[in-house]
Amino acid sequence: MTPRAGTMRLACMFSSILLFGAAGLLLFISLQDPTELAPRQLPGIKFSIRPQQSYNDLPPGSSQDGDLKAPTEKVPGDLSRRAPRGFNLLVLDQPQGHLNAGARPRQRRRRLLIKKMPAAAAIPANGSARAFARPAPWAPDGHWVTLHHRQQERKRVMREACAKYRASSSRRAVTPRHVSRIFVEDRHRVLYCEVPKAGCSNWKRVLMVLAGLASSTADIQHNTVHYGSSLKRLDTFDRQGILHRLSTYTKMLFVREPFERLVSAFRDKFEHPNSYYHPVFGKAILARYRANASREALRTGSGVRFPEFVQYLLDVHRPVGMDIHWDHVSRLCSPCLIDYDFVGKFESMEDDANFFLSLIRAPRNLTFPRFKDRHSQEARTTAQIAHQYFTQLSALQRQRTYDFYYMDYLMFNYSKPFADLY
Repeated sequence: MTPRAGTMRLACMFSSILLFGAAGLLLFISLQDPTELAPRQLPGIKFSIRPQQSYNDLPPGSSQDGDLKAPTEKVPGDLSRRAPRGFNLLVLDQPQGHLNAGARPRQRRRRLLIKKMPAAAAIPANGSARAFARPAPWAPDGHWVTLHHRQQERKRVMREACAKYRASSSRRAVTPRHVSRIFVEDRHRVLYCEVPKAGCSNWKRVLMVLAGLASSTADIQHNTVHYGSSLKRLDTFDRQGILHRLSTYTKMLFVREPFERLVSAFRDKFEHPNSYYHPVFGKAILARYRANASREALRTGSGVRFPEFVQYLLDVHRPVGMDIHWDHVSRLCSPCLIDYDFVGKFESMEDDANFFLSLIRAPRNLTFPRFKDRHSQEARTTAQIAHQYFTQLSALQRQRTYDFYYMDYLMFNYSKPFADLY
């Protein structure tokens, strides 16, 4: 063999080794689950006991990159300090090595699990597996246990619905639009997503008391709550301020049965004098959906009937846009993108609200107000009242309205309000 032939043979062998190496690297990359790289929105209060990070460890405004993405670190607060008096919490410890060893294989199998198993088996991309705190068995009445388990179940259902129907949402970047309905209370590190007609007026009163802006919820007028500028919205902060609060504050929202919430909004805005909703929405609805509407009705926008209102709601070419009072909770609060720590319901408001206030160590004399400050002589909208309004609709209109709010029914585990719905 000549020296030249030997050199060429070595070069060919070296090139073959490089090609095999490159092919192996490409194969390795293709097998990785892209969800491992997805940004994760981690919660504020978790039902677990771990050393609490100082509030100053991550100062407002700090950020490691310029993109507005969900934070990747979160050290939950010590729930044992937040428990109401009379309750003692025990810790269910798990070895850190065990948790870390199982995390990556679960992530890599995530896509396969979603395809082959029910939604209950899927781990949402914005979730995290942690040990839960458990109250001592002699805790009074076991009420703390009940409320704790209720929260875990609500969050489980919400995350499963997101994993099944909105899987891509958890990998999107958080923008100011996603947090535009979230109010900030810095003293107790609370973020509250406003859902109109689900107790939002009284929740804003509570936040104002927590912030030291009032001494009692009873002292705060309706106009001060809704038209004042005392409470800040999360989208008014810069990118770093948004990310810091999302990663370290306790995030909560309260929801309501969708049909009841819709009827409550209709009664409030269209069955009483209103200088905004009648001329802006009422006139447009009457002009489009009422045949032979009177001049007086078209001039004032008063007298909209519930079937006409539902026609407007379901019309893809609405004569006037959507409004927060009847928009989907999934659009208002982005629960598939923002991992809320606490999910309350209007139907169990007193228990849920006071449980939450205990968790954040609110003043002992602060409880959720029960008064109704608008149309106080009128009965609150109940399931029975909502049923009466929906009997004015055809079966097809009821079905289409249910379809309109389907994600809210699914995510928050509300039953079908009529037996013929599918």
